[in-house]
Amino acid sequence: MGSGGLSRRRFVGTLAGTAAGATLPAATGCDDAPAPTDTADVSEASSPEARPSAQTESREPSGPRPLYLGTYTSVEGGGKGIGIATYDPTTGRITGTGTITDVPDPSYLALHPNRRTLYAVNEREDGAVTAVRLADRKVLGSRSTGGAAPCHLSVHPSGRWLLSANYGTGSVAVHPIDGAGAIGERTDLVTHSSPTPGPGQEGPHAHQFLTSPDGGHVLAVDLGTDTVYTYRLDQKAGTLSEVARAQTKPGAGPRHLTFHPGGRYAYLANEVDNSVAVCAYDPGTGRLTIGEEQDTGTGSGTSYPAQIVVTPNGRYAYLANRGHNSLARYAIESDGSRLRLLDTVPVSGDFPRQIALSPDGTLLFAANQRSSTVSVFHVDEDSGELRLAGEPFASPVAVCALPL
Repeated sequence: MGSGGLSRRRFVGTLAGTAAGATLPAATGCDDAPAPTDTADVSEASSPEARPSAQTESREPSGPRPLYLGTYTSVEGGGKGIGIATYDPTTGRITGTGTITDVPDPSYLALHPNRRTLYAVNEREDGAVTAVRLADRKVLGSRSTGGAAPCHLSVHPSGRWLLSANYGTGSVAVHPIDGAGAIGERTDLVTHSSPTPGPGQEGPHAHQFLTSPDGGHVLAVDLGTDTVYTYRLDQKAGTLSEVARAQTKPGAGPRHLTFHPGGRYAYLANEVDNSVAVCAYDPGTGRLTIGEEQDTGTGSGTSYPAQIVVTPNGRYAYLANRGHNSLARYAIESDGSRLRLLDTVPVSGDFPRQIALSPDGTLLFAANQRSSTVSVFHVDEDSGELRLAGEPFASPVAVCALPL
């Protein structure tokens, strides 16, 4: 939001009293949750464009699938670490099985392309990123991000670099990843010192750091400067070189960018002015061109759009509207260059902070921060319609759901 440091959590931290009853049991060496298999490459929780298409995934039930849950551990009613659960790919039912402890404030999660290591931000004043080996749930260690309140991270498709965004100090960081999945010392840190902050902002607030589908560029979305920065990543040195900038309308507050599977278009959720925009992307130059703002389906006022996801077949997009407690459904037209708002559906929770699709695109998960729940929806492949899959799952201060 329009304040720095950890005050962003105070804004979104009006917590329901259900959290106390949602604590998962502690994980042990014989945890019942199955370790993920090497059947697909999924490198980032909010990047459906990196997932296999629905046509390449089996439609037959394959038994329980892993689900990891991010939370805040330092707030009232918060979690004890990274929640471990499974979900039924047919019914969408979630079953909690444990917790990976000793990971403070793991508010966003990402998976290595080889599916063996899980990464979490530690969203604290002294920001850090942590690696967890999934085979035995062992915490491999943490590294400083060089900034405050990191709120997003992703793994480069090469599997060799971890990218993170520091909201509080408006910077992005790069860390190397070794062959075992552990995080090395930071190789670069870039603070967004220009342009000047947008209306109501006192500084930069980096909110997302991701790789383009072609792998040639990495892009940082900054809410405070109303800018999306494009960098080229030196894959030998782990350093960043800025190559382009795209600015939204002043005061838009861009928060989250998701690419269409075709790789030529992306969709930008603007938190502050309650809008979404289609962006054209040039893989050759890394330049992003932001189009006209569009409706979020929430009426007048600000609903703090959080995250937008795209189905693997590239036909539909969904936007989480936190203040409206809804999911907006869009049809994607003209090879990705157009969004057409179809409807909104209640999220069956309070303040959907993050949403994610299952790898095959048949289920959508919404992490509802204030109600401490995760809602699951069936996704109709043909119409894109959403249908609630039973009662939401109780999870302390749920702010991230990563289905594998």
